[in-house]
Amino acid sequence: MRAARVLEHGPPESVVVEHVPDPVPGPGQVLVDIAYAAVNFPDVLIVANEYQVQLPAPFIPGSEFAGVVSALGDGVDAVAVGDRVYGASFVGAYAERIVVNATSVTVAPDSVDLRDAAAFSVAHTTAIHALRTIADVQEGETVLVLGAAGGVGLATVELATLMGARVIAAASSPAKLALCEKYGAVAGIDYSTEDLKVRAKELTGGAADIVMDPVGGPYAEQALRATGWGSRYVVLGFASGEIPRIPLNLVLLKGVIVRGMEMRTITEHEPEKVARDMRELRGLFDGGQIHPHVSAVYPLAETPQALQSMLDRTATGKVLIDPHA
Repeated sequence: MRAARVLEHGPPESVVVEHVPDPVPGPGQVLVDIAYAAVNFPDVLIVANEYQVQLPAPFIPGSEFAGVVSALGDGVDAVAVGDRVYGASFVGAYAERIVVNATSVTVAPDSVDLRDAAAFSVAHTTAIHALRTIADVQEGETVLVLGAAGGVGLATVELATLMGARVIAAASSPAKLALCEKYGAVAGIDYSTEDLKVRAKELTGGAADIVMDPVGGPYAEQALRATGWGSRYVVLGFASGEIPRIPLNLVLLKGVIVRGMEMRTITEHEPEKVARDMRELRGLFDGGQIHPHVSAVYPLAETPQALQSMLDRTATGKVLIDPHA
């Protein structure tokens, strides 16, 4: 089969596409013919060996996929050959086929397109855990979302709106803000031309109840200054490439609750809440209430360009790879 591979860690252009042996499912595993794989910012970090968990080369990057089950390992009865599924794995998705544990895939309803299924899982899972378990968002609260047109950002805009929150989107262009409005944002801040702190206070009536931050960098302190007493500030990542240094006196004076959300650790420490969140999320997705935005689909040969679009922050919503194009 064809696969994108990291032979040596480095920038996106270091990824090469070559032929490798087909994987074979072992006990408890399934083989999935991949229809689409999604590109997420952590994939870029894993390729560069800059992620929290480091993986020695060579390997096939890519963590999110959708496709059709083509073979089963011993002991698998929850899915069948021919099932349309979506799922995630730490690596391995930028290929024509992938072997994963059967527990790592979910059968997609016939009403769900595999393109949507590939674009749904990682970003919306991050967003629902951050909103539901970490921020405990309540109906009517104001949520300020940074990087709101990105994968996690747009998923957060959509889910917070479905939860009854009033969403203020912050992004780097009018076109990105227009996209956020389609997903439920009631107002937007173009932080390439506007003062984020000043404008956020104006739009929230003085203070945001919740800040969702997958960006970090220079916007973090401005957003923190736009919070009020008892607000919640949720750290989701550092897509800007810069980990901010926050003046803790702001946290002290405002009584702000600052919490982080990372998939591996929340699954380990809050398994019951994670299970609750996933039941609710899948109900929304299966019911047709979630509509992932796909801004581009690349052939497998252009995997480096797909990864670079994440690094350059030019992509909106989700970017997919079609291994058969």
